[in-house]
Amino acid sequence: MSVKVINQLPEDFQGINPHNLYLYVKAYLANQRAGTAHTKTRGEVSGGGKKPFRQKGLGRARQGSIRAPQWVGGGVAHGPRNERDWSQKLNKKQKRVALKYALNEKAENSKLYVIDELKIESGKTKDAAKFLTDNFKKEKDYLIVVDNMDDKTYLAFRNLPNVYVITPEELNAYYASVYKAIIFDKAAFDKVIKG
Repeated sequence: MSVKVINQLPEDFQGINPHNLYLYVKAYLANQRAGTAHTKTRGEVSGGGKKPFRQKGLGRARQGSIRAPQWVGGGVAHGPRNERDWSQKLNKKQKRVALKYALNEKAENSKLYVIDELKIESGKTKDAAKFLTDNFKKEKDYLIVVDNMDDKTYLAFRNLPNVYVITPEELNAYYASVYKAIIFDKAAFDKVIKG
């Protein structure tokens, strides 16, 4: 099996403004937010309809409800509300440009590899780890992009904590930028380069 280190990508992958990648990553992470954190205000907490004690004469601060924020069991002042939508829109063209920039960065740093095909016949994680250490420089983590993956190979890589296996359709600028090294099989690489 031959491993080819890609140092240069076609011309349309070069000279791209890095701000596109910043915008993509910002939108991607914002779109991952569930926005489910929610607290109740003093008007939503049950109870507290009656004034707890009279206004004057007790030498204490006046209180109108036992559900005000300063009371234990009261409402929360300025807490998170799940009424906000965090999602951000990004144009398709900008998404493509961001991916091109991220891939070009990996190529320029010699962190982009292309292999003929990826197959671990045994389906064992031990063999998958050996495959990575034998054929590639030691990296913190790897993104593996394969066009067609058999079950045995998927099972072999699944348990490795520093490896993520995807298809070319799943590849995006966030994955391409966050993983230290990217390994393509030939078919997947051709698909991504041709767009």
